[in-house]
Amino acid sequence: MDQEEYPWKQDSKLNNNIPIAQLMQVLEALKQASHNIQKHHNHFLDSDYSPSIKALFQLQTILSTDSILSQHLNRLKTLIDSLHNSKPSLKSFLTRPLATHSITKLAAAIESELQTWIDHETIITLSRHVSTINNDNENELLLLLTRFSHRVSQGFNRELQQLVLNFKLFSSLESLLFDDKSSHRIREHAGNAISALIRFNKDVFVGKLCMFPTVRALIDIASVRSIEVLCSLIRSIRSPIVDEIESNGEIPKIIALLNSHETKLSVLAMECVLEIGYYGRKEAVEGMLKEGVVEKLVELQRSEVNNGRNSDFANCVTRFSVQLEVGEGLRQREKRDLKSEILMRVRKACVSDAETATVVAEVLWGTSP
Repeated sequence: MDQEEYPWKQDSKLNNNIPIAQLMQVLEALKQASHNIQKHHNHFLDSDYSPSIKALFQLQTILSTDSILSQHLNRLKTLIDSLHNSKPSLKSFLTRPLATHSITKLAAAIESELQTWIDHETIITLSRHVSTINNDNENELLLLLTRFSHRVSQGFNRELQQLVLNFKLFSSLESLLFDDKSSHRIREHAGNAISALIRFNKDVFVGKLCMFPTVRALIDIASVRSIEVLCSLIRSIRSPIVDEIESNGEIPKIIALLNSHETKLSVLAMECVLEIGYYGRKEAVEGMLKEGVVEKLVELQRSEVNNGRNSDFANCVTRFSVQLEVGEGLRQREKRDLKSEILMRVRKACVSDAETATVVAEVLWGTSP
């Protein structure tokens, strides 16, 4: 990206003199200062310069004078000085609301410029770290990935999207996720950032997603975070990604995770099964039934009852059946046929007449989860 698009970078001492982590802290503090001015404009004008105003005016001294941010800060200083120096009069009383409104708008513009600066520094540094990953920069890369995921999770922003596209960051994140030489933590965070970008703008980034390698990588990692990301992707992309999961033989691996000794991972595997049941076509649902998903859910539900708990796996067989019944992937006839098969499998999997009667009744009369 051309430097001219970010004139505040041309001679800013902040960029040249401090590490990226400290730069981020400074910029975030300045952004908060501009936010404070918007929120409390009626208070700081009645006294000497507040810490927020002083911090922003200090920033002005180290910026390129022709940058938009510097111009905003200069205008802000002029307005505030004018208010502070004006003598009480009818004219000042009448013009004060207009001046404070202008100050609020300027503070908002300054906050936006600072956020653009933060976004640019985050993405360019993240892009550089991805291409030179090593043991020395892993923690910093994790922090950058976390910061980036949080930023895009705040909602769509056209300038931010353009930065991501210009730096080809989506492909870089996929490369991280697919790299089995990287640590699980790095790959999990890369997957989370990819999922955040899909939610940020599905129309743009789904087309860039390499679905099968992404699904395979997330399932192979087989951690709580990676399966959380997979569930999120299924909710965002729906049937197309479920088709990928089914056609590339990944369903058995997901069903196997129901037997994990880590309860949270087993619970997330169940959530993934429920999402597949909701969005999946007949082939995907039949694939899960063939892998014994009903029998495993009956077993999990039984263990929940036997242990006196009533949370993670309570009514999980019914929840699975209802997902199929209210979901988007099956035709009405398919739903009826598959429900009959579920009932047949329930009867075979139950170990007592009482359990059979209970679970069958739940499946027959279950309500939407």
